[in-house]
Amino acid sequence: MAIDAATVRRVAHLARIKTPEDRLEPLARELNGILAWIEQLNEVDVDGVEPMTSIVHQPLRLREDMVTDGNKVADVLGNAPRAADGFFVVPKVVE
Repeated sequence: MAIDAATVRRVAHLARIKTPEDRLEPLARELNGILAWIEQLNEVDVDGVEPMTSIVHQPLRLREDMVTDGNKVADVLGNAPRAADGFFVVPKVVE
């Protein structure tokens, strides 16, 4: 897939990027170079290779999923300008 100046102009317009006319051709050449590099990567045989999430295999430590309030209500509400009955007090915004 070759990218020309018209395609660069259209993509720049869609992305709301102001691009001077004299930069369209150099950008098209750069993008074509990037696509050529990606095509080289597509030629690599990766059949039977598992995708990696990290270069170091490290199993995740699992913990029991328990829902708690954190037992920090007093600490959290200590930062509030106003609190009542364990909740933040905020101004009324809907009449």
